[in-house]
Amino acid sequence: MTFVIKQNDTSPAILATLKEGDGTLIELSGSTVRFHMRKLGSSTVAVDAAATIYDYDLGQVSYEWQSSDTASPGVYEAEFEVTNTDGSVETFPNGSYISVHVIDDIT
Repeated sequence: MTFVIKQNDTSPAILATLKEGDGTLIELSGSTVRFHMRKLGSSTVAVDAAATIYDYDLGQVSYEWQSSDTASPGVYEAEFEVTNTDGSVETFPNGSYISVHVIDDIT
């Protein structure tokens, strides 16, 4: 998945449907979700924030951007981390990253 947003924009939110490697939808009742993002090639986390679950049964989540999240243009790797009610943690996508492109603003 590739998501493109302009520098300093806070909309649209990034949306994702979380699935297991075999395509099974994740059921999120009682879970919490965080959104993580780092610049490609960096080990420094640029975003570590709570995400919103908007459909528990279909594994659908979103993250609403803060202005500081998109302040620096570049290519980023992102993921959603789910903490289940039993304390187990699983990260999505589990075989790769979401590619986030923050495109340079003209002004």
